[in-house]
Amino acid sequence: MKKLIALALAMIMVLGLVACGNTDAGNEGGNEGGTKTIAVIAKGETHAFWQAVKAGAEAAGAEAGYAVTFRGPTAESEEYVPAQREMVTAALNNEDVKGIVLATIGLGFADELVSAYEKGLPVVEFDSGLFEGGADITEGKDPTIGSVATDNFAAAGVVATNFYAYLKDNGLAVDGYKVGIIQHDSSATGIDRAGGFKAKMEELAAADGITLDIQTQVKANNAGEYKLGLTALKDWGAQSIFMTNEGVVNEVFPEISDSADSYKDILFCGFDAGTNQYNWIKDAGATYALLVGSVAQDSYAIGYESVKLAIAKLEGKEVADVGIAGQWYTAENIDELKDQNIFYMG
Repeated sequence: MKKLIALALAMIMVLGLVACGNTDAGNEGGNEGGTKTIAVIAKGETHAFWQAVKAGAEAAGAEAGYAVTFRGPTAESEEYVPAQREMVTAALNNEDVKGIVLATIGLGFADELVSAYEKGLPVVEFDSGLFEGGADITEGKDPTIGSVATDNFAAAGVVATNFYAYLKDNGLAVDGYKVGIIQHDSSATGIDRAGGFKAKMEELAAADGITLDIQTQVKANNAGEYKLGLTALKDWGAQSIFMTNEGVVNEVFPEISDSADSYKDILFCGFDAGTNQYNWIKDAGATYALLVGSVAQDSYAIGYESVKLAIAKLEGKEVADVGIAGQWYTAENIDELKDQNIFYMG
């Protein structure tokens, strides 16, 4: 009997050691529930753009043995800033989180960023800036280690460069030509895209000795807001309109398709991708107002490089900002970019 009891105890000890070994292996591999986690907090979660970001982020985490969590608010509207702030706070309070990748809907996350600094958590900015020049951060307590994003100012300049070339080729680049901008919100993204387009258009016009008349409608992401901006620019007499994101396109496209005669003489250009932009640009002006072209972002690469940057910092490597190039597309090359997963539907 004593031998049987001893044998049973020995088996229990072996099983216990095996179980402990399996748990440690799970932690080492960075699986869900492990001790090495990168928390990615985006401006949204369900849209095709953010799903591509998520896929890239998870791929980078898996390569390095880190778990990646991905969260975002219901919509990219400033009314969801409190909800997004709660997500950041939850990540800060999670002991498994070793780094944060963050894209905020609006500015004003100074307290959370200071807290990240005090906890020793590196923060990667992605998709858009978190604050203007660090002005809101307590001196010496900025946790940000770099940014990964489409250079929105420069990418909007790519739109302007190609759009202005179209105007010149068609004899439309003249003094007083009216250009409208529908800016999708007051975040750093909205500001940079509208500003980058306007600055480059003015630069190109000045080089030709002309002055353009440019007006910007800044709108929030609320139902009907972008349509109001479109109507205001039409009433002003806009001859062309730049739309700073997919949300603007998605609200403008139904309006110009339902009222084709009202907008047929206005030229459009845009930013981002999506089904409406695909269908519009493929129409090539046959039915609706012409969408000359747009710039697409590489959202998968943004997610991938953001997580890679956070992990590099945690591993003591040198880090630097990563700029993701945007690509100009027209009806001629949109299918090629779609095949490369740079242009997305949805």
